Amino acid sequence: MKTLINADFTQRIVVRPDEYQWVQSPMKGVERMMLDRKGGEVARATSIVRYAPFSKFSSHIHSGGEEFFVLEGVFADEHQSYPKGSYVRNPIGSSHTPKISAEGAIIFVKLQQFDEDDTQQKVMDTHTLAWHQGLVDGLTVMPLHEFQGEHIALVKWAPHTRFTRHQHFGGEEIFVLEGTFYDEHGTYPKGTWLRSPHQSQHQPFTKDDGALIYVKTGHLLNMVEPD
Repeated sequence: MKTLINADFTQRIVVRPDEYQWVQSPMKGVERMMLDRKGGEVARATSIVRYAPFSKFSSHIHSGGEEFFVLEGVFADEHQSYPKGSYVRNPIGSSHTPKISAEGAIIFVKLQQFDEDDTQQKVMDTHTLAWHQGLVDGLTVMPLHEFQGEHIALVKWAPHTRFTRHQHFGGEEIFVLEGTFYDEHGTYPKGTWLRSPHQSQHQPFTKDDGALIYVKTGHLLNMVEPD
């Protein structure tokens, strides 16, 4: 059966932590908070996935690619372990068998969203990578991936930083990793997911606690409303 969750990419979507609704996956000890989804068990999906200690997930092939960021604990498979702060890209056709240690893990994951020509596999420990000065004072950026207009980065906001009002060509997606993010539309604490459509606009800023955010831009241009 096809599931549609936040599948209209022309709409602005905000999901805060107090709105999470965890759904049991087919595997014991693995729960999902579905942020957007179009499809059945194999779906174009954006989710937060929570793995209990010593949980497992069956071996599977990434028919449309997999991108994930480790939010808590240590995610692992037969290839290696990925501690908190790891950013991983597994291209179309790759496969693995997740197997979690005693720490458990929580990951932010996007499935079935790769361009067929985007074949680069990546494993990045963001604790060891360099930060670069952003476009305004108080903003630093860590680029993670770029492909044909799609850009993915971590962006660190010092307290009381304000960015210029700007338009999102191709849309913007944000996951708040630390602190609190703001714009003229609302307040977004740690764990908030935002998706803003093509040509949307805002003027973001921070207050006393600053913020660290995962940002993906340019990937929603060709998305259409669900069938």
